[in-house]
Amino acid sequence: MTEVASTPRLSQAALALFDLVEGARVTHLWGRLGWQDIRRRYRRSTLGPFWITISMGMLVGVLGTLYGGLFKVQATNYVPYLTLGFVIWTLVNGLITDGCTAFVGASNIIQQARLPLSVHVYRVVWRNLIIFFHNTLIFVVVAVVFSVWPGWTGLLAIPGMVLLCLNGVWVGMLLGAFAARFRDVPPIIASIVRIAFFVTPIIWMPELLPNRAVVPMNLNPFFHVLEVVRAPLLGEVPGAVSWLAMIGMTLFGVVLTFVVYIRYRWRIAYWV
Repeated sequence: MTEVASTPRLSQAALALFDLVEGARVTHLWGRLGWQDIRRRYRRSTLGPFWITISMGMLVGVLGTLYGGLFKVQATNYVPYLTLGFVIWTLVNGLITDGCTAFVGASNIIQQARLPLSVHVYRVVWRNLIIFFHNTLIFVVVAVVFSVWPGWTGLLAIPGMVLLCLNGVWVGMLLGAFAARFRDVPPIIASIVRIAFFVTPIIWMPELLPNRAVVPMNLNPFFHVLEVVRAPLLGEVPGAVSWLAMIGMTLFGVVLTFVVYIRYRWRIAYWV
């Protein structure tokens, strides 16, 4: 009786795992879809996605001057910090908000073609990575102007980016599934992300906080997401708390999402 009851669950788990692996394998498919998304968004635009880079560069210049004076911090420390904060946050924001529409936005493909559903999440991650690498040009310019050279410590940003992208995948799959079922999820998540922007050290530096605020800041997952990528590029080693928090979030999120995916994967095509 137990074996018979567990067989369907095992088969669903195997199908869910196959979906994730097969989706990751067809890199040419979600890679091309991601490029098409970028081209479609900036069709007939001369500069294309570089408009985002230019507008962000202008924003960093204005805010760097304004808040640098308000916080009384040196521009050589604050402007590179602010630049990386905005660049990484744009990626995080895109992974979360676009992840909510990963399945709904691909409803035509899901209903007409038999493809691994994970393809649409990988597509979202890749699309946002393209924009991210465009935006890193701002930091390159800032790094040259302010003589920022992270040295070998900068290589620690690589595992940080890997963890960030893994979190982007499970967040996209989890929120994408919930948003397909409940259409109120995207605006709710967008509101939460907007609030998170102000309570996360992006335009302000942790050093400006009193000691009693350190613990609440460490409870903010977005702080650790930024820290494991930003700190190495500024020549600093991220704290052990940030690494443990990121690894913990990744493991917990992957397990939770896989359990949800096993149970509801086959329903997503009907929900969209």
